[in-house]
Amino acid sequence: MTTITISLPDSLKEFVDTEVSTKGFGNVSEYFRGLLRDAQSKAQEARFEALLLEGLASKAIPLDANFRAALDGKVEAIIAKHADRMRP
Repeated sequence: MTTITISLPDSLKEFVDTEVSTKGFGNVSEYFRGLLRDAQSKAQEARFEALLLEGLASKAIPLDANFRAALDGKVEAIIAKHADRMRP
């Protein structure tokens, strides 16, 4: 396992200590690993959704009109959810 050292201002250190003690983490390392796993999971989900949208937008997948119409709202919701990541 690799060790990473970070510097935090006192206010963030106090916040982290409170999170560790109130949320059941054994130590600060467990807390940060949990944050990183969550971020990694969100990034993977966003990538998966982007690939799905790309496939649907390509119209290469043969879908009947009713199915495609039902997807419109869901696609818009996914786009809105990730709009901040899609801006250059």
